[in-house]
Amino acid sequence: MEDIARTLPVKWRRIVGIILLSGGIILSIIGWVMLTQRTLGSGPEELIWVILLGLGVISMVMSIHFFRKFEHRGWLEDALFYWSFWSDSLEFLDDDRDIINENENELVDHSESESGQDGVLKLVIGISAGLIVLLSLAIAVLWVISRAANITIGGPPSALLTWEDEYRDMTGIDVVSGDGTGVVLCVVDSGIDPDHPDLQKMHLAGWHDSIGDSDSPYDDEGHGTAMAGIIVAQDGLTGNAPGVSLLVAKAIDDQGVGNDEQIAESVDWCVASQADVISLSLGGAQGFGSGLFTTDALEEAVEDAINQGVYIVAAAGNDGEDDDGDVESPGSVEDVICVGGVTRTGAIWTGSSQGDNDGRIWPNPIFPRSNPDKKPEVVAPGHEVPILMAGGLSSGSWWGWSSGTSASTAWVSGALALVLEENPELQREGDSGGPGAVAQMKDLISENSQMKEGQSEHDDHYGYGLLRVDLLLDSLGNSSAFPTDVSVLVQHNSEESFHEPIQIRRSTARVPPVNSTNPRE
Repeated sequence: MEDIARTLPVKWRRIVGIILLSGGIILSIIGWVMLTQRTLGSGPEELIWVILLGLGVISMVMSIHFFRKFEHRGWLEDALFYWSFWSDSLEFLDDDRDIINENENELVDHSESESGQDGVLKLVIGISAGLIVLLSLAIAVLWVISRAANITIGGPPSALLTWEDEYRDMTGIDVVSGDGTGVVLCVVDSGIDPDHPDLQKMHLAGWHDSIGDSDSPYDDEGHGTAMAGIIVAQDGLTGNAPGVSLLVAKAIDDQGVGNDEQIAESVDWCVASQADVISLSLGGAQGFGSGLFTTDALEEAVEDAINQGVYIVAAAGNDGEDDDGDVESPGSVEDVICVGGVTRTGAIWTGSSQGDNDGRIWPNPIFPRSNPDKKPEVVAPGHEVPILMAGGLSSGSWWGWSSGTSASTAWVSGALALVLEENPELQREGDSGGPGAVAQMKDLISENSQMKEGQSEHDDHYGYGLLRVDLLLDSLGNSSAFPTDVSVLVQHNSEESFHEPIQIRRSTARVPPVNSTNPRE
């Protein structure tokens, strides 16, 4: 590098030096910002930003060669150059400066003006490059420490925290006490990533793998971690019932697909493991004769669970813009709590599936539905919902967002745990537990959800209204709900449409996925 610098005129040396210095600063800042935004230790893409940070430092060091005055360089100055470059920046205030002569090692006097000009340039370069180098080295050290000790530095982006707060406020989570302690909640999905930094405090009470038969929990698709995080996340994002005893059953493979038998077997395992609530952020075609009789293994497993006093919460589906006329199964089962999705304004998320509550003969006969079993029963956050991202996938981050009734389902499942914590008699093994308690809860939901403006009865999209856990607790006479102002939500029609499919029980998805790691289609 020194030889290249010597071949250039002084003017061009300084131009190249400025370019290298500026480029180094820019690269270092970009690498530093991206590392801190994406969180150190969060994924494979972090290495790219570390390399970028390193290139920035190298570029700044290289720029020093092009600011040097080679015609005055001696052997001693060559040895002390890097030290003096940073430590002697303020010497431009002196009238004269002694420099060792290249050939005779004798002192050479410089004029006050040249000393001042060189000193000012050196001061600017020294301070700016020095600070950036120190910051860069600090980030590099933090990265090494985070990798060696498996420590996560940073947290979710502020936008995700804001969205989470808005959803917690509109569903009444923030005005109630409790965290779900004493309630057993089972999530049937693609698994869970136990190494996620926001899941280190969860109480994982049981694990079952219907796909790979592994004894250790994992998530090779990511959806299960996202849904479980809505319920039990702590420290970064905040789940709405982080104190529950969590059961996780993996029934969805790495392609986001599971079959009826695997999911039904997982539901049976949840029941055998004493689950009070089963969260099913999944769906598919209804079994033939659903509503009259069923030959569907999953629907049969769900009905058996309800008969034992287990609350089943399932997704309505995400085909709202190309709706087939009814909610997905098993959300279509009579006593299941079926959940649609809304945006942060309280408007229905345009992908949320509508219910067919008038009955039909073709293509699949069902009886007309009556209260409180009209579908969907309730709506909850379903648009850009903050979620956890499983490690080891392509996202490169621990946090993201997702739109779909999958998230709405998990949100209601966690909220239901808060209600059962304050009313243990309604739990599966409680004094009033059983299928009657499930029917009572559905009555409470139909009577205490927040309807949209102009709504006075069940709506095929909006259900009986927006979930309000504080109103549910108030209706049961619990003191855990603090007084809150119940305002009517205004439906906005300008909300942009997003699509993300719930996990399905077929080989192909009907709706393309969109979340924070997938492009909008």
